[in-house]
Amino acid sequence: MSTLRFHSLKETLKRKPLKISEPKKRSDLFGSNVFNESSMRQSLTKDAFNSVKSAIEKGSKIDRGIADQIASAMKDWALSKGATHYTHWFQPLTGATAEKHDAFFETIGNGQAVEKFGGGQLVQQEPDASSFPHGGIRNTFEARGYTAWDPTSPAFIYGTTLCIPTVFVAYTGEALDYKTPLLRALQAVDQAAVAVAKYFDKSVKKVNASLGWEQEYFLIDSSLAKSRPDIVLAGRTLLGHSPAKGQQLDDHYFGSIPNRALSFMSDLEKECMRLGIPVKTRHNEVAPNQFELAPIYDEANLAVDHNSLIMDMMDKIAERHNFKVLLHEKPFAGVNGSGKHNNWSLSTNTGVNLLSPGKTPMSNLQFLTFFVNTIKAVYEYEELLRASIASASNDHRLGANEAPPAIISVFIGEQLSAVLKELEEVTKGKLSPQEKTDLKLNVVGKIPEILLDNTDRNRTSPFAFTGNKFEFRAVGSSANCANPMTVLNSIMAKQLIDFKNEVDTLIKKKDMKKDDAIFNVIREYIKTSKNILFEGNGYSEEWQKEAKKRGLSNNKTTPEALKARVAEKTIRLFEDLDVMNKIEIEARYEIEVEEYTMRIQIESRVLGDVARNHVIPTAVKYQSILIDNVRGLKEIYGSEFKKIAKEQLELIAEISKHIESINSGVTNMTDERRKANLIKDAEKKAETYCKKIIPYFDKIRYSCDKLELLIDDELWPLTKYRELLFTR
Repeated sequence: MSTLRFHSLKETLKRKPLKISEPKKRSDLFGSNVFNESSMRQSLTKDAFNSVKSAIEKGSKIDRGIADQIASAMKDWALSKGATHYTHWFQPLTGATAEKHDAFFETIGNGQAVEKFGGGQLVQQEPDASSFPHGGIRNTFEARGYTAWDPTSPAFIYGTTLCIPTVFVAYTGEALDYKTPLLRALQAVDQAAVAVAKYFDKSVKKVNASLGWEQEYFLIDSSLAKSRPDIVLAGRTLLGHSPAKGQQLDDHYFGSIPNRALSFMSDLEKECMRLGIPVKTRHNEVAPNQFELAPIYDEANLAVDHNSLIMDMMDKIAERHNFKVLLHEKPFAGVNGSGKHNNWSLSTNTGVNLLSPGKTPMSNLQFLTFFVNTIKAVYEYEELLRASIASASNDHRLGANEAPPAIISVFIGEQLSAVLKELEEVTKGKLSPQEKTDLKLNVVGKIPEILLDNTDRNRTSPFAFTGNKFEFRAVGSSANCANPMTVLNSIMAKQLIDFKNEVDTLIKKKDMKKDDAIFNVIREYIKTSKNILFEGNGYSEEWQKEAKKRGLSNNKTTPEALKARVAEKTIRLFEDLDVMNKIEIEARYEIEVEEYTMRIQIESRVLGDVARNHVIPTAVKYQSILIDNVRGLKEIYGSEFKKIAKEQLELIAEISKHIESINSGVTNMTDERRKANLIKDAEKKAETYCKKIIPYFDKIRYSCDKLELLIDDELWPLTKYRELLFTR
């Protein structure tokens, strides 16, 4: 074992597990650092409180005078909690969060100072937008960008800073963040879903999209992680031979949580409670040192903010426990990667989950309406949905043993498949009263109120119905949930608008009763979208062939997948719903394409550096030891030495073969990278990196990993998988 690895392990092993202190009741901690409804009721005047509530529920504008009142109350509340600074907290197109801290402190002359925070500082600020991704929306010399308060996501205190969730837009008004399009999409699906829900309940005034994410991650000892240049710079291992024991015994999944990990989780959960993040579940995941955290479902915008916040918190809290959190979708070869399943549903202000069947046929009809429209939306926009989860890191995970394939399909289970099949076969044309009654009793009425356990789950399905929600399983662990949620809620809004138009047309022009019209449209949707339904093994070659016959896309790489982002169909969708204009759409496409290229470029450089500056010198050093050994044997045994030193000679030759393979691979990869960097067109450059440079990764890695098995463990310069994955 190398000296660096030895000291890293020594530091790890001598540490005592942190003592897990018992917190107060979680319910007592929950939301204590959030300026939520309870805090506002205590701090705001009645007019100010009602103004905020109206902004949250109806999107109404807050008067400047009221904003000053809110800001003053928010400042006093924050100061009472020990806050010294405030920040507009936003989510630029980097995928991370951003913040600039300003102190409440201001001087007033005569050597005096006060804590000050006004409505103007609460509602809007102007951070420098010049260094954030913009995709050509603004010129480099134009630095203006504005953050604006989002009252639907409550302010919170993290550390000593009051964090105010905001949108981030350019001087020209275009969105430069993930939150703005998400808010627009949520408004669109709210309006469209309310219009359809009124077919069944006239009292429905609002529909909220809910989101429950499941965050998977790896915990790696920080000392060991720092000893790996690839983990430090790329967030994953670019080299490393699989250990003798990995996850094949299935002994980590749901096993006893290691003490150090449990201590980290406990601290993280307590901080989540203070910040109003309703974390509920924790457990060991499939791979060694892999874990999962999941909250109770929440309104989608708030849930996205919570997930962005928690990813940042995980890093900071992990440092206290001498851990490094890896959120990369595939940080280790040969074991499961990490995803972030997005569980999505729609709920009314009357407390009804629109994707949960009720006790009566009419409730079931409402369920079928939203259920079938979701399937139809996914069918119509499966390529865009695939594009929403595309990234260089997620490409490694999709289609692997633990993740869905790149083909988007919908799993609904045997029982609901049978229901849809029976609905499809109902007599064509206008339904007679008898047919309608039979349909309700024999088909719609068959759906039980609770569908949670009426079918097995399909881990290979990217979009699965799981009882009262759809689970978008293909989302990557490092992703910002806003991206897929913006797409999903937008395509659902578009689909519900189309559905209502068709139903209303049948009612007005064909003189159909409402229920007849709904049944007819649903039945036609089942027929036209059934190709997206798939119950089998998503990994099989047969499914890939079958999916092609059905006309489904199979965009395996990010450059392929992202093209759907700028298709005419996509532009029409977002513009018609006022979610994004063409400039914003094309800017995001350019940003994502460039990010893909840059990530592959970084990994290529890191791989070349580690292979040439760490692996090859170590191989040469060990080879020299073997050569000295062979020389010594020759001096002792003379002409007979070849028989005696046969193994050493073969080992020397094999090491030379791998050194040559690594060196030529790095040289060729570097040459291809130089050529690619001359390409001006961002799309072509990304495709070139994908097709010409990535293939060298496996070739170089293969020889490096073979050398890891051949070279003396004491000489090997990189911390091995067995140490990274099994040091706890």
